[in-house]
Amino acid sequence: MIDMNHPKISIQRQCELLEIKRSSYYYAPVPETQLNLTLMRLIDKQYTLTPFYGVPRMTWYLRSKGYSVNHKRIERLMKIMDLQAVYPRRNLSSANPYHKIYPYLLRGLIVFFPNQVWCADITYVRMRYGFLYLMAIMDWFSRYVIAWELSNTLDVHFCLEALDRALKYKVPEIFNTDQGSQFSSQAFTSVLAGKQVRISMDGRGRVFDNIFIERLWRTVKYEEIYLK
Repeated sequence: MIDMNHPKISIQRQCELLEIKRSSYYYAPVPETQLNLTLMRLIDKQYTLTPFYGVPRMTWYLRSKGYSVNHKRIERLMKIMDLQAVYPRRNLSSANPYHKIYPYLLRGLIVFFPNQVWCADITYVRMRYGFLYLMAIMDWFSRYVIAWELSNTLDVHFCLEALDRALKYKVPEIFNTDQGSQFSSQAFTSVLAGKQVRISMDGRGRVFDNIFIERLWRTVKYEEIYLK
């Protein structure tokens, strides 16, 4: 933390100690334009309907709505929103290559009772003047949302807060997520391992491996967010 009123250490020296450029200290992030926010809302709504839309098809869709946009802008906005087209191909997931990826344990499994399997996922949520990320943990048997958390960044901390709150309620036998870096991080998996929870992760590009929480996002967005 840089203290601009430090009596002995200048701003320049503090930046050197923290190994950051002095220009980075004075940098003020520029908010997205109103046009970009509008485009992101449209992308979010269409992606919820057609998660197989990548940059080219999303660009075509927005042009059909009367927006003169190029693929570079749409690629940047979809990257900010952490959206990628869902279909089987190499390197689809934004998994961290240094994180351990666990096998998918739910194929052919019949879920008989609550807390046998939990699942979790993150989705983009549009707001009036920006956007947030919503993470939820759901029980596969009852479809009950055990815990959820909002954040304006995609770091792991808000996922850990939701997980901690959920585990105070009960401990599942299996916990299933995608291969995203938040869920494959040591900070997240170590909490589950410490509770002797078996960790399961979707295959790459297999949106139906976590189908129940995908249905939850569609319900939340079309019955709540888009209406209100």
